[in-house]
Amino acid sequence: MSNQRKKPELVRCPWAVGDQYVEYHDHEWGLPIHDDPLLFEFLILEGAQAGLSWITILKKRENYRTAFDRFDPNIVAGYDEAKRVSLMANAGIVRNRLKIESAVDNAVAFLKVQQEFGSFDQFIWRFVDGKQRHNTWKTIGDVPAQTPVSDAMSKELKRRGFRFVGTTICYSFMQAVGMVNDHLVTCFRHCELQVKD
Repeated sequence: MSNQRKKPELVRCPWAVGDQYVEYHDHEWGLPIHDDPLLFEFLILEGAQAGLSWITILKKRENYRTAFDRFDPNIVAGYDEAKRVSLMANAGIVRNRLKIESAVDNAVAFLKVQQEFGSFDQFIWRFVDGKQRHNTWKTIGDVPAQTPVSDAMSKELKRRGFRFVGTTICYSFMQAVGMVNDHLVTCFRHCELQVKD
């Protein structure tokens, strides 16, 4: 009989069910991102997710990376009508004309922000004073869908020509890129992110 004890099961946020969600939850969600290409990727993916479940987008993520030239804003900003038509025919992504058009518009706006601030990272992290905010939610029902910060971010992004950046999308973006740590206090990642901060 083995003397080895069974490792205790990790406690995760209740939404992290299924291999793809668990992988995303454990290694990406809430981890602070300061890399412009990855910030652009999340901006586009969060907009694509509007009205859909995040798992739908996660399943299509690799297809999105291929279809949108690895989310290089310099390339996406130059998409012509032929490229947009080809994206509408691509079953590997969400084929919604408004979302595809917004990705191109957002690339143009993203490049302008980079030019003005040196990087999109410098611009976007100002909304949380450059530092991850650690929340202390006990239940999934405590986690807000928007905050005054996401309201301000949405307003400013819209003013700068970004689309599909409503306050709820902005808050989801903030959670995804680690501007806020919204892992529940019972989740093992909540403490891990505080240690990394």
